[in-house]
Amino acid sequence: MKVSTLGIDLAKSVFVLHGVDHTGKNVLRKKLSRSQFIPFLAQLPPCLIGMEACSASHHFARVLEKAGHDVKLIPPQYVKPYVKTNKTDAADAEAICEAVTRPNMRFVQIKTVEQQGVLALHTERSFLMRQRTACSNSLRAMLAEFGCVMPTGFKALYQGVPEILEDGDNGLPHFVRQCVRRQLELLQELDARILQTERELNGWSKTQPACEQLQKVPGVGLMTATYIVASIGNGTQFHTSKQFASWAGLTPREHSSGGKQRLGHISKRGDGYFRSLLVHGARAVVNVVGRHERNMPWLSALVKRKHHNVAVVAQAAKTARIMWSMLVHGTEYRALPVA
Repeated sequence: MKVSTLGIDLAKSVFVLHGVDHTGKNVLRKKLSRSQFIPFLAQLPPCLIGMEACSASHHFARVLEKAGHDVKLIPPQYVKPYVKTNKTDAADAEAICEAVTRPNMRFVQIKTVEQQGVLALHTERSFLMRQRTACSNSLRAMLAEFGCVMPTGFKALYQGVPEILEDGDNGLPHFVRQCVRRQLELLQELDARILQTERELNGWSKTQPACEQLQKVPGVGLMTATYIVASIGNGTQFHTSKQFASWAGLTPREHSSGGKQRLGHISKRGDGYFRSLLVHGARAVVNVVGRHERNMPWLSALVKRKHHNVAVVAQAAKTARIMWSMLVHGTEYRALPVA
């Protein structure tokens, strides 16, 4: 029987397939190794293939699309309700096969190799930033044990540590001096690597007109612009700006029943890194709203009647909607005229 819909449960070494024909009858149940996976699917007639969106799904989606298949990536949380019994690889593959045929199912846009490469730069930079913070905290704690307390900030750290090392009367043991010197060199190396990733991101953004347009929005810089373009492309997978803000986790969580609407805190769904970029950018805008009240009347009035953090998140949600509209319609940012 010809397979019309195929659900695949991806893993590192074992891949489980569940296929049905056009009537919904099970016609294929198979477990394959990594070396057998691509050759087996390449010889199948073109069909609809569903997979959970994970780290390797975009690579396999691009390969299978070249083989003529129609590939759909589903968020894992949307597959879970279709698992009928206990969780097994076979049950997951069957659930994916069922979920991919639903007319109201939401899918993840397949990323290109270039998009994944840019996201890899963001991942590297985020990892290096965490390493730098951990190294600086360790260095400060080590010096504090010997009575050398450093002011906050990396600038004060880079200025103060060499002075401590040159001071021979502060009582620092020889081994501690060596440890401090090595950690300072590590911090400087991490700074250089972070700067290198930012240069590469800046070079890529200059080749993308969308990135240059997005950076004109207040609160949007190089990191936010490059990440959103690499993550969602042109944004057409979202039907409305509210749906995009909801995907970013910036809309209230709802628990309504009996005709009564109950809205809670923001849902914090989706990508936490992207949401943090938006919130930090919005915080910078809120901090200077007092000097630009005529240009930002809505935000200025919101800051006066709401808590500071509430206004920050509201501005982040508004920024997300503006960015989605610019990506989908290909328009430029239009600031409000001065009152």
